[in-house]
Amino acid sequence: MPNITTTKDHLATIRNIIFSNFPKDAGLNRIEFEGPEIAIYCRNPSAVLTDGETVRKLAKLLKKRIVIRSDPSVRKSQEETVKILSELIPKEAEVKNYTFDEDKGDVIIEALKPRIVIGTGGSTLRAALIQTGWRPVVVRAPEIRSGIVSSMLRVLTNGREYRQRFLREVGEKIHRPLLFSDAPIRVVPLGGFGEVGRSAVLIDTGETKVLLDVGVKAGATKLIDEFPAFYALDFPVEEIDAVVIAHAHMDHQGALPYLFKYGYRGPVYMTAPTRDLMVLTQKDYIELKQKMGEIPPYGIEHITKAVQHTITIDWGEVTDISPDIKLTLANAGHILGSSVVHLNIGDGKYNLLYTSDLKYSNTRLLDKASTSFNKVDCLIIESTYGGKGNIMPNRLQEEEKFVHIIKKTIEQGGKVLIPTLAVGRAQEVMMILAEKISSKELPDVPVFLDGMLLESTAIHTAYPEFLSINLRKRIYQGDNPFLHQAFVRIDDVSKRDEALSNEPCIILATSGMMTGGPVLEYFKELCSSEKNSLIFVNYQAENTLGRTILKGAREVTLSDPLSSSQKTYQIRMSVHVMEGFLD
Repeated sequence: MPNITTTKDHLATIRNIIFSNFPKDAGLNRIEFEGPEIAIYCRNPSAVLTDGETVRKLAKLLKKRIVIRSDPSVRKSQEETVKILSELIPKEAEVKNYTFDEDKGDVIIEALKPRIVIGTGGSTLRAALIQTGWRPVVVRAPEIRSGIVSSMLRVLTNGREYRQRFLREVGEKIHRPLLFSDAPIRVVPLGGFGEVGRSAVLIDTGETKVLLDVGVKAGATKLIDEFPAFYALDFPVEEIDAVVIAHAHMDHQGALPYLFKYGYRGPVYMTAPTRDLMVLTQKDYIELKQKMGEIPPYGIEHITKAVQHTITIDWGEVTDISPDIKLTLANAGHILGSSVVHLNIGDGKYNLLYTSDLKYSNTRLLDKASTSFNKVDCLIIESTYGGKGNIMPNRLQEEEKFVHIIKKTIEQGGKVLIPTLAVGRAQEVMMILAEKISSKELPDVPVFLDGMLLESTAIHTAYPEFLSINLRKRIYQGDNPFLHQAFVRIDDVSKRDEALSNEPCIILATSGMMTGGPVLEYFKELCSSEKNSLIFVNYQAENTLGRTILKGAREVTLSDPLSSSQKTYQIRMSVHVMEGFLD
């Protein structure tokens, strides 16, 4: 009979290795398995942090991520810690707030310039931990205030006891002994194959079940068509070991809270900007359903639960998500924080790469997708616009066409309405407009911003390290294009009258497919005038108003919120599509 090691014995072995390789004067107190990390709590962290050799040695020996935390008994008071940090961190860092996580011993430092807080080679962070006993975690304070970024910190700190229990449960599962090492690997498509939308694919190694993406389908008329084919699973959702979200568009993550509604309680891996943008779009999804008189398939409480179970990782960070799978995310070049997903299965025996949506060329907003992987045995790649006939127009020529339409419309005293996706496409268009107005290629007219794109843009300013290298440099040097003087934020319904006045202007508003949001109110007011223009800059799904107009409809019937009735609108404004923008 084979000798099967229990989880308890396996974890004890790891603990013994750490104890035997840890300096005695560090005062090691306890070891916790917190998600993919092994947290070592000690009374004298300076004994291991001064040169960092102990941590490097253990990480190499165990092939695990090691985190050093101080024991609660040696931590300074919060008041004293803030005083020490204020003296330690240069004022140029522009620290905005300190938040304390007493369970983990973390102090979250929000600053406009995190690199200054970190110091050369992390010197300031090490000094902060040694002098205060609190482990500093640095996050960027967005230049534009973001309600979502702030709410993420509140959710994670207010629910810290629950999250700590969750991380320890996940940690024990990740570091359990491997039982099935040679089982065949199954790839089960649940959505997004042969269709656009509801992307989801299950990877089953015999030991581990991982779900890559879990989206919804825009324009679907039935719930069974809107969500992935969960009915095809031959096991309950509770048996899924992990979910990985590649990026924050709803067709790749919109069904995640639905999983939590029906019992999933495992970890969800993604980048930090993907988490924030995901919450933004999921909340908007619920609001749109309610405005359409429909019952949303999940509620805010399920979104909150998903956030509490989310573990954020950076690009290039190798992370154990089960005994037999190491996860690495890399830049996909699609939207902020978007990732291609690499799974190292069985210590390199099999390597799977899932691209999700990707872009293999640099844009103003993002650098092109990463393609450097040592080994790939299976490639699951996006194929939208990948057919032989899908030759996209030259991007520069499309921008010239875009500028020409706007310029002509403004010269004839009209307004330009641009329905846009809040995430990615809106920011790309904003950068084009800022550049063209600054260079005098476009008249200096107001560019009104309305809808969810306001919050999305604020989130972009919180994560410049995920933007293109050129844009990142500009932002670090104080030249942030999202703060261009032409942009006017419509953060109150009463301000829409200014955009609808007689003066020529440009209006960017959500939703991009005209399924809801403020773009509909602008469209109703502007569609009857030949002076105005409507420019589509993103994909229009079937059964959406945007697709109906693109197909040539010259009148549409929409609900009138004032009278709760239907009203028919004549479309006399010119309609354009920027095909080179649709990728």
